[in-house]
Amino acid sequence: MAQLPPGIRFITSFSRDQWYRAFIFTLTFFLYASFHLSRKPISIVKGELHKHCAASHEVELSSYREYAAQIQHVKKPSNASQCGWEPFDKNNYKQLLGALDYSFLCAYAIGMYLSGIIGERLPIRYYLTVGMLASGLFTAMFGLGYFYNIHNLWFYIMAQIANGLVQTTGWPSVVTCIGNWFGKGRRGLIMGIWNSHTSVGNILGSLIAAYWVSTCWGLSFVMPGVIIAVMGIFCFLFLIEHPKDISCSSTPSSSSNAFLNGASRFRVHMPTLNAKEASKPQDPEMQHLLIDSENCTASQNSSSAITGEGRHGTSAISFLGALRIPGVIEFSLCLLFAKLVSYTFLFWLPLYITNVEHLDAKRAGDLSTLFDVGGIFGGILAGLISDRLEKRASTCGMMLLLAAPTLYMFSAVSKMGLEATVVMLLISGALVNGPYALITTAVSADLGTHKSLKGNARALSTVTAIIDGTGSVGAALGPLLAGLISPSGWNNVFYMLMVADACALLFLLRLIQKELRCNADHTLFKEH
Repeated sequence: MAQLPPGIRFITSFSRDQWYRAFIFTLTFFLYASFHLSRKPISIVKGELHKHCAASHEVELSSYREYAAQIQHVKKPSNASQCGWEPFDKNNYKQLLGALDYSFLCAYAIGMYLSGIIGERLPIRYYLTVGMLASGLFTAMFGLGYFYNIHNLWFYIMAQIANGLVQTTGWPSVVTCIGNWFGKGRRGLIMGIWNSHTSVGNILGSLIAAYWVSTCWGLSFVMPGVIIAVMGIFCFLFLIEHPKDISCSSTPSSSSNAFLNGASRFRVHMPTLNAKEASKPQDPEMQHLLIDSENCTASQNSSSAITGEGRHGTSAISFLGALRIPGVIEFSLCLLFAKLVSYTFLFWLPLYITNVEHLDAKRAGDLSTLFDVGGIFGGILAGLISDRLEKRASTCGMMLLLAAPTLYMFSAVSKMGLEATVVMLLISGALVNGPYALITTAVSADLGTHKSLKGNARALSTVTAIIDGTGSVGAALGPLLAGLISPSGWNNVFYMLMVADACALLFLLRLIQKELRCNADHTLFKEH
């Protein structure tokens, strides 16, 4: 018998379950990358909506007639002014641009609290598909203002509000889906890699928007809108909500536990452990993530109130019930300030680079992608460290502690030249996005399947929405504050970001203390 070709041997070396799992990993990765791809254009286009036009007033009188003769035959476009796009061509342009950011992010924060509750009661595939198609519509709607010569501020604000609301369908859906397909083993590393879709989407969105920003900024919104709508069609055609839908196992290795998230399905297989198995070390994430102050285990007494239906846990969790899960409030408040910093960079970094480095909008947009490149490595590093140390809160705290002085260095070093800016963008991106990525993925999944829920995995969507929704309040405040503070100087914006990082660390101190105390107790137990 002839030997199989190497390519066929490679394909057959993986099981059917592994191929499906890899497919869902890749599909959800690009689905949510398209969400961030459609959010990025506004930050790139800001430099085009308002241009510095002081040069026209500095033309010397002696050469004015010559200057006028050169331009008198050039027809000025009806949809643009010399200082940018009306109404953003006024001196208060930073406040107006900040209002656009705030409109989107405030709507996103409010909608996120509702999205998780609605999402766990509907089929994920339908819910996500509708959200992506609507996101494509409202993203393109902003760009249509260019082609239809619209200069009404409220048109752009309403487009941002509508887009913010429908984009809330994305995160709870993809986290729930990926949580269905992957178990707890090495969750930090797996979700750290998976969460790089945020940075990949930002990078692609920056490059696509920057390609058209100087020639036809309307296409900077229309093309991302088309892309996310097309990805919504792919979602409808190919997304598999749970491995049980196609008779696959729910974890990479055979497991006796099966959890189902989503509408109208729930099943739990409880393992029977003998004394020998019970004595084995538990999964580190079950052991060390969220621990009771006395026993390093979650309280069992409140589980009935949390699940709403006792030990069977078949009902959807309530909002207050989700808040009772140990650690949800602390991580939610930490994410509020961590996301404030991250989204300030997301929406204002290109404009900052334009002002400091004196680059055009396209080059500034391209350079800003380095922050997201650093974010990819930061998210993976945070997941890897948290898996190795078995401490989620401590990992976030360590990166937040390093982020604050790094932001100060960035504000000082970025004025020294382009090379220094490149280095600091990479480092800052890693330290700012690392905790943000870890909390929104591995931590949210850990909390949504916390053992105090006694198997009610339908809580995952609600818990994810609460954590990300609270973080989105910070995401709304950050760009707004940046717009209000930046006229007094960019240094003051960086001071605000450093204070936010310190606040994020402050809310994690109790959990960090618990993790360290539990680790000390565990070490003492082993010595005895």
